[in-house]
Amino acid sequence: MGDKTLTRMDLSEAVFREVGLSRNESAQLVEGMLEHMSDALVRGEQVKISSFGTFSVRDKSARIGRNPKTGEEVPIQPRRVLTFRPSHLMKDRVAAGNRK
Repeated sequence: MGDKTLTRMDLSEAVFREVGLSRNESAQLVEGMLEHMSDALVRGEQVKISSFGTFSVRDKSARIGRNPKTGEEVPIQPRRVLTFRPSHLMKDRVAAGNRK
């Protein structure tokens, strides 16, 4: 696997090349879109991107965990976690990329 990370700058550069907006406008568009998605998730809404997947927030209740080194039981506080469920098209595309 490659160790390349797709960054915000990479996304804004792709918008610049594909759409033709200025680099500054492309960066603002990407930032605005990510902010809009984050705000929706904070409100507890799902973010569905067609042919890509669904981001959602899940509430996890308190539970008892175990320290793997000592075996000591440790309480785990309730929390909200971000989950991502890829679409079938994305799963197929990733699987096809593994066959190359």
